[in-house]
Amino acid sequence: MNKLETLEHYFGHNAFRPLQEEVVDAILNKEDVLMILPTGGGKSLCYQLPTLLMDGITVVVSPLLALMHDQVVALRANDIEAEMLSSMQTLEESHAIEGALRRGEVKLLYVAPERLTNSYFLNLLHQLPLNFFVIDEAHCVSQWGHEFRENYRRLSLLKEQFPTVPITAFTATATHAVEQDIATNLGLVNPKRVRGSLFRENLTINGRHRIKDGRLQLMEFLKLHTNESGIIYTLSRKSTESVAQFLQGKGIEAEAYHAGLPTERKNKTYADFVADRVQIVVATIAFGMGIDKSNIRFVVHMTLPKTIENFYQEIGRAGRDGVQSETLLLFSAQDIVQQKLFIEDLPETPYKQHAFNKLDAMVRFANSENCRHQTVANYFDDRIVECKTKCDNCTAPESEKVDITTPSRMLLSAMVRTEQRFGLHYVIDVLKGSKEQRLLQNGHDNLSVYGIGSEYSKNQWLTIGDKLLELGAVEIGEFKVYGLTAFGVEVLKGKHSIDLKKERLSVQKAEAKKRVAYFDDYDAEMYDTLRTLRTQIATKKGIPPYIVFSDKTLKELSKTQPQNKAEMLAVHGIGEVKFERYGKVFLELFQA
Repeated sequence: MNKLETLEHYFGHNAFRPLQEEVVDAILNKEDVLMILPTGGGKSLCYQLPTLLMDGITVVVSPLLALMHDQVVALRANDIEAEMLSSMQTLEESHAIEGALRRGEVKLLYVAPERLTNSYFLNLLHQLPLNFFVIDEAHCVSQWGHEFRENYRRLSLLKEQFPTVPITAFTATATHAVEQDIATNLGLVNPKRVRGSLFRENLTINGRHRIKDGRLQLMEFLKLHTNESGIIYTLSRKSTESVAQFLQGKGIEAEAYHAGLPTERKNKTYADFVADRVQIVVATIAFGMGIDKSNIRFVVHMTLPKTIENFYQEIGRAGRDGVQSETLLLFSAQDIVQQKLFIEDLPETPYKQHAFNKLDAMVRFANSENCRHQTVANYFDDRIVECKTKCDNCTAPESEKVDITTPSRMLLSAMVRTEQRFGLHYVIDVLKGSKEQRLLQNGHDNLSVYGIGSEYSKNQWLTIGDKLLELGAVEIGEFKVYGLTAFGVEVLKGKHSIDLKKERLSVQKAEAKKRVAYFDDYDAEMYDTLRTLRTQIATKKGIPPYIVFSDKTLKELSKTQPQNKAEMLAVHGIGEVKFERYGKVFLELFQA
């Protein structure tokens, strides 16, 4: 059979999707390949089909046992000889598969990356007629990717051990930097590089500031998706079970899924979801990579993901069948603080700063008023036109805009005057005439821009900074230093005007806050947020929550919401020691 006959006979398609045939031909020509194609674009067929037209065995490296198992089951259902070798099998089963490999009875062999560092397995491969290797989820190779795995990094040995066997690498997401890192580490030789458009026209992306725990917003969203399959992502194991129980109480078939559950329960939940016996899975990111279920109609994030890569891969699990599907992102300032706490626990390496930069990009995306599809595409170095109808920003009613050209130029000028060597908060302190010791020691109170920005609050300046980041007028360098781009220089010179939706700048200049003497005068919603943060810090430190800050202190903080150290030290119960230990993370919450 030729490739089109094979496509129809085994896969039931009478034509290739965009880019598939190009990759199939490259593999048949024994070229190395690096393909970046969004989830649902048909990457698996690109390597499953050509091996049927070639002599020998294809070895597929995959990160998850569940993913490998699903692929093998699906291939066998199409009468394609496929096997997997994993720790799930007995010694007898493994020997049986080895025998089938030696007899030429297997076309595709799925293995985890760890197995390729095993000398016994490598010796076996040297005795087999290999046609090419497949590295699935190839972004795991890159230390600058969002799911770096050390065992993937070691796959560089493939070219050393099998220099004449082509390697094909596939992933749904990769910036150009990650793409180059993958190619370099795997030792790809003049690879055929194929990059598909990031625009998923059947996917509608929505973002909302979360109100309290977001459950009312979730229920409103689910009313539009009655009896449809969906995934709800939450940040913690506890919250997956809590949200699942909440939905069950509303009569919705939902189950929790996280790494801490017994294997039997996870397997049952997964099988029930794939078989449509369960409508919704509420999960941590432990669920979903490579899930072979095409009719997922929606994906909800109850909290902010840590990276745009994570977000895009997770929403990509909806609508893989090409049918219209919808996603919802709920987020709050509390999420940002939580994610920063996670990153703070990382060792001091360049990767830590990289993680902060990725989180900053995710925060800007969440708050952005630009086309969401276009923003995601820009992040991955792709360029698309606005989606017009497939995100909340493009379909929102025309909003009143305010001209922020003048304050934008003031902010850019302050960055230049401080020699583009500081973070955004520092530059804003200069504009607002702060008396912070570091600023005074640097002599920045003598700059012409010092104190010229008192008209705007700290939060308003941060919003203006976010807008300049979204437009590409500024960029974040090492140690979160802000600098101007070429476009930013043009804005500074008055060559472009900048506007902003009025509601984004609606936070008025902070009025002098009166001190809180009693418990009946505080912001209840902010108080709950602060209690959650206090509990997280206390748990991490192994101390009772009240040792961090008392309830009285939290209630006064909820009312005054200080923006700097001086304001925070004026709050009851906060001295220099407590500020040094706990104050900065609370300030980040108020400044977010």
